[in-house]
Amino acid sequence: MGVSDIKYKLRTKLSLSYLLITLFCVGAISIFANIFLEKQFREYVIKNQDSKNKEILNMITNEYFKNGKWNYDDISSIGMNALEGGVIIKVKDVQSKTIWDATVHNSGLCNQMITHMSQNMNSRYGDFEGKYTETTYPIMNILKQVGTLQIGYYGPFYFDDNDLRFINTLNYFLIGIALFSFVISLLLGTIMSRRLSSPISRVISSSKMISNGYFEDRITQKSNIIEIHDLISTINNLAETFKNQDKLRKRLTSDMAHELRTPLTTLQSHFEAMIDGVWEPNVERIKSCHEEILRINRMVGDLENLAKIESENIVLDKTEFDLSELTQKIIMNFESDFAKKNIEIIYKGKEQFINADKDKISQVLINLLSNVLKYTGEGGRVNVTISGIKNKVKITVKDTGEGISEEDLPYIFERFYRVDKSRNRLTGGSGIGLTIVKAIVDAHNGSIKVNSKIGEGTEFIVELLKD
Repeated sequence: MGVSDIKYKLRTKLSLSYLLITLFCVGAISIFANIFLEKQFREYVIKNQDSKNKEILNMITNEYFKNGKWNYDDISSIGMNALEGGVIIKVKDVQSKTIWDATVHNSGLCNQMITHMSQNMNSRYGDFEGKYTETTYPIMNILKQVGTLQIGYYGPFYFDDNDLRFINTLNYFLIGIALFSFVISLLLGTIMSRRLSSPISRVISSSKMISNGYFEDRITQKSNIIEIHDLISTINNLAETFKNQDKLRKRLTSDMAHELRTPLTTLQSHFEAMIDGVWEPNVERIKSCHEEILRINRMVGDLENLAKIESENIVLDKTEFDLSELTQKIIMNFESDFAKKNIEIIYKGKEQFINADKDKISQVLINLLSNVLKYTGEGGRVNVTISGIKNKVKITVKDTGEGISEEDLPYIFERFYRVDKSRNRLTGGSGIGLTIVKAIVDAHNGSIKVNSKIGEGTEFIVELLKD
């Protein structure tokens, strides 16, 4: 297995990401802080050295008297203080006669100081090319040079013990921050990764259960992260959808078996009775068998029609026609059927032209009217309305039948789903009439919805685009 094939847990990757980002940030800050601060500190040391030189020059200048004499005691004191500060001075008059020289006063201390400075700088900078440097300044008194001041120091700059102690303390402080950040990032990374990975792991577990056919599991964990919250909601909705689909699939299998078993059982019993000589194969019995065969044939035909209509390659033969005129003709074909059950059918509508497949829209109207005819009791009433709304046409079919329960409403467009669980011959049929209706409406980019209340009736509302 190659390196690219190695898999890591999300929690591990998130923790490592927090850790690496923290180390990178602290490391970058430390490096830039060292570079920037050291540069600034170096410039400060150089400027400070220049200021110190000028200060020493001013003090030496003040020790020259107007009578041409020098205050040797104070000059010596100034020189000793300068030597303690890492500066070696030498004062001469205009005749180049030495007035005070730190190397003469204490040669050992001067050499020791220069050696110590060199060691300090080399300990900090291995390739430091510093050396002992002397700068000469003229000593002026009332615009007249009265002598010279030589100031020697380790240049171009140097860090004394206090300076190095400050730099090392800063680095130790940065190292401490890095260690502290390492621990904090590891702790926070672990906490955050657990909060992120825990619901995702739960989603994975639930998904596996769904893939294994168990749809009852639901994720109850909450998350304030939008993406994870949406993921949890999606998986829960998916499980609910699969649960309902599984229930419908099982019911579909049961319904298909029932629908086919009834006519087949009738045929079997009829033929067995005639074979055994119990019944004579007369015209009536053969006609009864023929009716059952026609029933099976109609069921298979309906399934074939549904398969064609639901096909992605369904072809619509669209023409412009008056939907109101078509509806009235179909109602006229049903008048005798409604009259037999003493059902009043009322039509209301004006001319509404649409561009659609006339045959398939006819099928929609026929199936809707067949449905209300089955489930509207004697003496009932059916209202059919055609109306126009902006660029759409609305077909409304409302009956005063027994109604549909809220439990059944979401599934009435499913194959073989029928509110009448008894499947008796009075309300018989294949159970896919409304499925075909919805498929045709969807193929026309339309919509269909149902409003119903038990004991009050049902209302089907179909909306189709005019163009």
